[in-house]
Amino acid sequence: MATRNTRSSQLKNRVSQGNNSFQTNLLSWKVKEKSGNLKRILKESNSMENSTQAEDDLQIAVGYFQKGPKKASLNKDRILEKHLKTVENVAWKNGLAPEAIDILLNVALSGKFGNAVNTRILKCMIPETLISEDSVVKAVSWLCVGKCSGNTKVLFYRWLVAMFDFIDHKKQITLLYGFFFASLQDDALCPYVCHLLYLLTKKENVKPFRVRKLLDLQVKMGMQPHLQALLSLYKFFAPSLISVSLPARRKIYFNNSKNLWASAVIAVKLRNQGAFPEPLKLISGPTKGCSLKRKWSSHSVIPAPNSANIECGGKKSLSDFLSNERSLPLEQLQSFPQLLQNIHCLELPSQMISVLNSSLLLHYINCVRDESILLRLYYWLNQTLQEECIWYNINNYEQEKEFTNFLDIVIRVQCFLQEGFYSCEAFLYKSLPLWDGFSCRSQFLQLLSWIPFSSFSEVKPLFFDHLAPLFFTSTIYFKCSVLQSLKELLQNWLLWLSMDAQEQWVTNSPQETTLGGSMNSVFQLIDYVGWLSMIAIRLENNSTLLLHFILDFYEKVCDIYINYDLPLLVLFSPVIFHSALLSLDASILNQLCYIIYRYRNNLTAAKKDNFLKKEKSDFNLSSKICQEFNYYLTVMVHCLWMSTPFEKGVYIDPQKLENTEVTEYKNSLNLVHHPSLLSYAVCFLLQESPEERTVDLSSIRGKKWNQYLDYLFSEGFKGLKLFIKSSIHRFSIS
Repeated sequence: MATRNTRSSQLKNRVSQGNNSFQTNLLSWKVKEKSGNLKRILKESNSMENSTQAEDDLQIAVGYFQKGPKKASLNKDRILEKHLKTVENVAWKNGLAPEAIDILLNVALSGKFGNAVNTRILKCMIPETLISEDSVVKAVSWLCVGKCSGNTKVLFYRWLVAMFDFIDHKKQITLLYGFFFASLQDDALCPYVCHLLYLLTKKENVKPFRVRKLLDLQVKMGMQPHLQALLSLYKFFAPSLISVSLPARRKIYFNNSKNLWASAVIAVKLRNQGAFPEPLKLISGPTKGCSLKRKWSSHSVIPAPNSANIECGGKKSLSDFLSNERSLPLEQLQSFPQLLQNIHCLELPSQMISVLNSSLLLHYINCVRDESILLRLYYWLNQTLQEECIWYNINNYEQEKEFTNFLDIVIRVQCFLQEGFYSCEAFLYKSLPLWDGFSCRSQFLQLLSWIPFSSFSEVKPLFFDHLAPLFFTSTIYFKCSVLQSLKELLQNWLLWLSMDAQEQWVTNSPQETTLGGSMNSVFQLIDYVGWLSMIAIRLENNSTLLLHFILDFYEKVCDIYINYDLPLLVLFSPVIFHSALLSLDASILNQLCYIIYRYRNNLTAAKKDNFLKKEKSDFNLSSKICQEFNYYLTVMVHCLWMSTPFEKGVYIDPQKLENTEVTEYKNSLNLVHHPSLLSYAVCFLLQESPEERTVDLSSIRGKKWNQYLDYLFSEGFKGLKLFIKSSIHRFSIS
């Protein structure tokens, strides 16, 4: 009894020295469980009697392992086998409390029992809620003693990586970075230690001696994925320290399919959390835990942001926390002004995935620019989307709805942060060859619009070569949706390049890729969309709806030089131009006029900059672009204004002229007789002479021509007005 009291007093002293320590004495655990945690530990039991019996059996089993013999035989000791099965049953059914995990980790790594027993104990280390950071630190200390075997060490590191997001804090574990790095010497441990270091690494951890050590290991072991992962991360934080070439595209360096605990953790989460039927919205304050109680294979749970800093002994007000030199728990964070006041002492959640539901924490991520936060988020998304989620096997409406809710959350976070996730990109290029074009269509296309910028030659075989067959064989509505997503993708790429170019200019730091190379990727994307558009126009017989989406895309393209300050000018193809010019819809003609007007402004600005800013050598205005634009401009002026279209040997597809349903096209495509404007001309004449039964379109000339133009402008033809004002100088707008 004296020994127990001594141990209890020692543990109490240790708890009083740290903010987040747990009492691991078995007696204190029993008292705590009887005081109100029984329901939390065994809430899935069928009856109170069974719950009490299971709790008693677990406590007896844990007590046995804590004080059991130093050596035991699994085959001969029936009592040992009974207690092992008790721990395994409770762990795999409901998870273990932090106190039980603390005790059993010490047992497994202290060498009290044989390798077979230690292995079984580690395999059932499944948390019910969280894992104490102190428990992990104590467990790591046992690795220094050398009491456990190599296989036990490997299993422990695998467990530590799998449960990383369940550890309540990471501060003390981060201080052990040097110890973990030294463990890279062990060939068996190296892949799992690299994985752990990948999750822990921050900029301050990147040192020249560590870079040299990793390079030496790579020479010794070859181009191993886990070493490439850590080197890539080091190069991201300190590019000047690593001169060796590494894969440009981020990939999945670690295989999580061998995660022994994944299914058990998922099952425990689903039992301990409640499901939500509708997509979650970003919230600013703390909420109750919500889960995606899905039937698809990932079963990922997004918990509420929480912190372990609030002590169980009593409630504290916000002023109590602010008066002390300590981190602000997330439970106390309620508003954006409060975030601004305490941004220097905010404590991030132990489970980084919980930031997906909190707009305040997303604001914080945007402000602090800590890359390690995003790396932890990428890691979780990688595991969830790529290895656990076979979403294209969805076979009923309920499962699809639940999964689309999850994707909606990820998409909203990307929009909120204005940044595409590499883990979502990898998920897309693995899933696209198997996608039917129907399941989760909206979510899939939105994810497509957030693909991070990279070389188009690398992106094309992964995404666009698989997208084209679906595009051509699907309905017009799918084609329009794809064009809208590609327009948003172009916009995101342009914004990223524009901001990156400005940052490089301010910091005078060298770019990893030249601006010319980046512009070539953007040009290839535009060229790809132009190719899709030309074929789609033929397939859909010049559909007005399709032309709207095509011209929407080129509205973004025509303003690249001025709006984004990027040296690129790309024109649409003659097929798109003639289809829009001869369209039967007036809004298409108006949209075309606006695009030609914006092209003219961008070309003028580019020519002026070429003369005045000789240092802008990345951009040479091609004479071919000027010739193509002059052709388009001349055709439009001759067609709409001078009633002399398609002269000087210009050839146009007769089918397009036939579609306009006019016989004398040379005099029937001006602003009065154009098929898309004919109804406006008739309405204009009827306004002047309502009593007339017939109208004479040839009467619209001279002064009445100017009045007719004013009528068109009043009807909302802004693009036509800007085009005429900028391109037809003999006309003055009153």
